[in-house]
Order: sequence, then C-alpha cells, then structure tokens
Amino acid sequence: MNGPTLDVNAGVQKLERCASVLKAIAHPVRIAIIELLEKHEKLSVSEIHEQLDLEQAVASHHLGILKNKGVLVSYRDGKNMLYELRHRQITRIIEIMERCSTV
Repeated sequence: MNGPTLDVNAGVQKLERCASVLKAIAHPVRIAIIELLEKHEKLSVSEIHEQLDLEQAVASHHLGILKNKGVLVSYRDGKNMLYELRHRQITRIIEIMERCSTV
C-alpha cells in the first residue's frame, strides 16, 4: 500500500502542545488574567495587578507562564510591558469549562 504516511510523532507533539497550554491556563489567577485580557485588547502589568488586586510580582509570575506557553504575547511601549492574548479563541475553552461545571 502506497497511501499517505502518518507521522505519529507529529500527532503526539500536537497533543503535548495542547496539554501544555491547558496546564498553563489551569490556575484561577491565570484564568482571571485571560478573562481580563478578553475585555481589554492589551494591558500593562500594572493595570493587570491593580484590576485583579494582586501583588505585582504575582501578576508578573503568572503572565510569564502564560507568555512562555504561547497564550499571551507581550511588547514594550515606552516604560510599560503590554500583554495581549495571542489567540482570542482561548477564551472559548474557559467558557466551555464554565458551562461544564454548572451541572
């Protein structure tokens, strides 16, 4: 049989990336950050920690995890580091989980 070959490793890598993102968002503070960024296109660390009533170091820690896993992107605007969602569709995962948890 000379059909298309299946790259099993590519499938496993895709699943590992998905699991990594799910692990990254699986924390109440990180979910709150994602929901906040859904409402605002971009925010600075200061705006995030103030709006969520977090210590700045705590906000920075969680922002770093989300950025490292590709959930957020950041860029410098003068003195501020601004964060935004890489893919706004990520909020659909949270919406689905909220619906599932109301059973």
